Formats: sequence, C-alpha cells, structure tokens
Amino acid sequence: MTDPSPASRKIALNRRSVALIAAAVAVGMLGLSYLAVPLYQIFCRATGFAGTPRVADSAAPAKGKRVLVVRFDTNVAPGLPWSFEPETPSIKLATGETATVFFKVVNQSARATAAFASYNVTPDVAGGYFDKISCFCFNEQRLDPGQTMDMPVVFFLDPALEKDETMANVEALTLSYTFFAAKDQTSPIANAKPRPASKL
Repeated sequence: MTDPSPASRKIALNRRSVALIAAAVAVGMLGLSYLAVPLYQIFCRATGFAGTPRVADSAAPAKGKRVLVVRFDTNVAPGLPWSFEPETPSIKLATGETATVFFKVVNQSARATAAFASYNVTPDVAGGYFDKISCFCFNEQRLDPGQTMDMPVVFFLDPALEKDETMANVEALTLSYTFFAAKDQTSPIANAKPRPASKL
C-alpha cells in the first residue's frame, strides 16, 4: 500500500473545507430565516417602517398645530369567532394631543378563546408618527364564552410630522387591526374554576 500523495491529501482537505463551509452557510441561512421575522418586527416598531406605529412611554411633550382625521379599521381572521368594532369610526386629532379610543370585542362562541391583534397605519409614511402609549394589541387577549370587553388604545400623533414634507398632503390616517386566533388555545379544562375546599 502506498501513502496518498501530498496532492491527493490537499484535494481531500480542500473538499472537506468546502463541505464544512457549505454546511456552515446553510446553517447560518436557516438561522437567519428564523430570525428574519422577529428582527423585521423589531425594526418596524422602532422606526415606524411599513406603517408600524411606534410605542411611546408617555404623552407628547407639546401640542402641534395640525388636525388630522384618524380612521379605525377592524378585522377578524377567519376561524376566530369574535366580533370586533371601534366605538367610533373616526376622530379628529391635533398633533401632540393624546386620545383614548375603545374597541368592543365579543366572543360569539361557547368556548373560551384567545387571540392577538396585528396592526398598522396607512399611509405607510405616517406609521413613524403614530405613537401608542397603551394598547390591547401589546398582549394576547382571552375571552370567556359570550364575554364582551371594551379594549382601549391610547395614542398620539407626533408633532414632528408637521415638519415632514411627505406628510404635507396627508389629511387622514387609518389605524387598522386584525385579530388572529392564538396558536396555543388551552383546553376548557384549564379554564375551570377551582372547587371550594372540602370541609372534612
């Protein structure tokens, strides 16, 4: 038996290196594909990109001069037995002014259900100026059978929009919500009320 020549060892080493690099690239791409959606959502929430409203810690420091119409659009994804509507179809709001609007949600089924709301603002350019202080959409919502709930959203329009030329001709915004069923629906047994303690 003869030892492999240095040239054949080099070729084998190169093939292993290429295979390892290809495997690392494939694993890296798979990892990035799983991270893409959460990273994109974080980016959109931070910048208002694609009509995603920003989250604010407090009200605007000053009131602006412009008054815009804010419309409310509500939707429920197929398969979720809820009705969902705003208390009013629209409001007029000055920039920097804080508004609270309630949305009525009714579970029309005979079982407890949970859902989460996705949201955006149109036109897309306005998303960066729409600041939510508090919203039912920040958390998953759970309704018992037949339960009705009024869910608030507290928000303001950033007065900085008055300096943005792309917002100069915008007179109205639409805040749109869609409720989707939560993926992990717990069984009715998990929702059972505890029994009173036995008096033995």
